[in-house]
Amino acid sequence: MTAETVLHNARIVLADEIVEGSLVLRDGFIAGIEAGASRIGEDMGGDYIIPGLVELHTDHLEGHYAPRPKVRWNPIAAVLAHDAQVATAGITTVLDALRVGMDEDADLTSTDIRKLADAIEDSVQQDRLRADHFIHLRCEVSAPDCLKAFANFDGDERVRLASLMDHAPGQRQFVNLETYAYYYQRKLKLTDRDFKVFCEKRMGESARNSAPNRAVIAAACHERGIVLASHDDATIGHVGEAIEQGVRVAEFPTTEEAARASKEAGLGVLMGAPNVMRGASHSGNVSARTLASDGLLDILSSDYIPFSLIQSAFFLGDVVDGISLPQAVAMVSKNPAEAIGLTDRGAIEQGRRADLARVRVDDHVPVVRTVWRQGRRVA
Repeated sequence: MTAETVLHNARIVLADEIVEGSLVLRDGFIAGIEAGASRIGEDMGGDYIIPGLVELHTDHLEGHYAPRPKVRWNPIAAVLAHDAQVATAGITTVLDALRVGMDEDADLTSTDIRKLADAIEDSVQQDRLRADHFIHLRCEVSAPDCLKAFANFDGDERVRLASLMDHAPGQRQFVNLETYAYYYQRKLKLTDRDFKVFCEKRMGESARNSAPNRAVIAAACHERGIVLASHDDATIGHVGEAIEQGVRVAEFPTTEEAARASKEAGLGVLMGAPNVMRGASHSGNVSARTLASDGLLDILSSDYIPFSLIQSAFFLGDVVDGISLPQAVAMVSKNPAEAIGLTDRGAIEQGRRADLARVRVDDHVPVVRTVWRQGRRVA
């Protein structure tokens, strides 16, 4: 039997316009878009229907697995809690960002990370999850154990994206050592002298490990068809290095110069939705709102707050000149999906997957009322 659902009396957000009418879902796909009034089907009450959101970089799962120092939760339970939170935020496809390469502040080990990956795979196979889950490997290329940890994912077909990161002080995200001290000196409770030693060690590891680890991981990802992302590029030189390595997504460029160079090179520029909502980077780097206003923003990521993804899309579509709601929604759906080769979702078009969210806006805050994945209600 054919499974068909009709959603009527909706404001349907398409790629370049908003249509008031009905949406026909059939066997998990979008079968038709009809403008005008209809009395058939489920009444959406004039709410927006948008594509299900696609999240490329959220490290939110780790917090469910290790909610306190030295505390470890059941990994399947952690995955389920994370999945419920992203799905009810309108996210229907998520790349769970897992760390590869640990530094001194890490409470987790590479064994913990593999347990989480196994829990994701098991939960997919057992059909426990609301959203469609893939893996994003956050590769800390300065870490001595980076390649060993990366090898834990040999043959793992759930990996769709890998980012090349270096959080050593004095460059990229942490050009300002005061910001780095706020992160690490306070967190690790170091004296000024111990903090200086700590910084020297991290910079030494970066000098020894970063370049060779980048090369090895980039080559492996190209061989396996894994999309590469740069991370925290700050200079033209950083962008040039990313281009040479075959990077396709520029995550969180820290300067407008780097964002512009990435955009001109054809990379998808990704910024954090929390940056959009706060109006500034928490590290003191370039504002995502500025990049959006200048036409230099392609993709948004919730980063550390899942709900910020849908919130930022409606915010940009409302307050930033030159960005319509359809354009802002594309930054959280079509653009991220297509950046990693998922061309079957991310837009409300006939033949694409019926991954959708019903949204009402109250007092400038989007309220997610219903979520469908492949035509099946999941939230």
